[in-house]
Amino acid sequence: MTPGAPLSVDVHLSADDLDAALEHDVRTGLAGPGKSIPPVWFYDEEGSRLFEEITALPEYYPTRAERRLLEAHAHRIAELATADTLVELGAGACDKTRLLLDALSSLGNLRAYRPFDVSDEFLRAAAEGLRQDYADLPVHAVVGDFHRHLDRIPREGRRLIAFLGGTVGNLDPGQRHRFLFDLNCTMAAEECLLLGTDLLKDPDRIVAAYDDAEGVTAEFNRNVLRVLNHRLGADFEPDQFDHVAHWNEAERWIEMRLRSRRDQTVAIPRLGMEVRFEAGEDLLTEISAKFTPEQVATELAGADFVVAGQWGAEQGEFLLTLARPCC
Repeated sequence: MTPGAPLSVDVHLSADDLDAALEHDVRTGLAGPGKSIPPVWFYDEEGSRLFEEITALPEYYPTRAERRLLEAHAHRIAELATADTLVELGAGACDKTRLLLDALSSLGNLRAYRPFDVSDEFLRAAAEGLRQDYADLPVHAVVGDFHRHLDRIPREGRRLIAFLGGTVGNLDPGQRHRFLFDLNCTMAAEECLLLGTDLLKDPDRIVAAYDDAEGVTAEFNRNVLRVLNHRLGADFEPDQFDHVAHWNEAERWIEMRLRSRRDQTVAIPRLGMEVRFEAGEDLLTEISAKFTPEQVATELAGADFVVAGQWGAEQGEFLLTLARPCC
């Protein structure tokens, strides 16, 4: 960053912590039937590149729909929030970050930006990427896990906490409640949460967004196996797993799975494990829940938030919800 725009980074999650978390997730998720791995492990350098490619695909509507809403309503959101500090959970899409920063700045309120993510390297790169347009904006980045470290985000200023991209849909209902409740406990009454959620719609359209014609999502899905090979010395053969996007009507979420093409045994020598897959057996890699506006308001109320505004319900694609702690 240039002089006059200080960058500080608080690290609460080391490389050793990430290694331990991966080993725990693999041991517990692949040990028996109903195999699964959390979607956080998609995102090495190649996984991040593939996801950026996905967001530009014609089938993948969420990124474009959320951006349109921010372009149309960021100024009103900033007016209602009256915030001077933007906190971004899962910092990433700088184009959306800029829309919020510009809206806060246009009101003369902007004082600081605090991105939060699991990657120290990624956060520093994101801060550097903003410096040309926001050379005088202090950036205080926090490296952590939002399941454990929300209380480590500095509380100075009047904060607008943004959790965008529909990422909250990767959590099951119990995890969502725990996350929202924990977040509420870190917030002052005058602060706001801006939550992005994908809306319930025609399942065929949802499935297409997670199973594009070019096969980019399939490669993104298989990349988690390459991550396990690289980081744990596993010997997965990614081309021996088919990408599956399955709409779960009962839960109202899309499931991304990797389906074994044959009977096979995968060795993970670093963990002393061998994992048996039967032909046709699935490894669940991601859920992405879809919501109604009423459901979002109800879940927020269950975590002691009150809705201050919602945008996008009439279009039926994506929803932005601004909420405050009840007390």
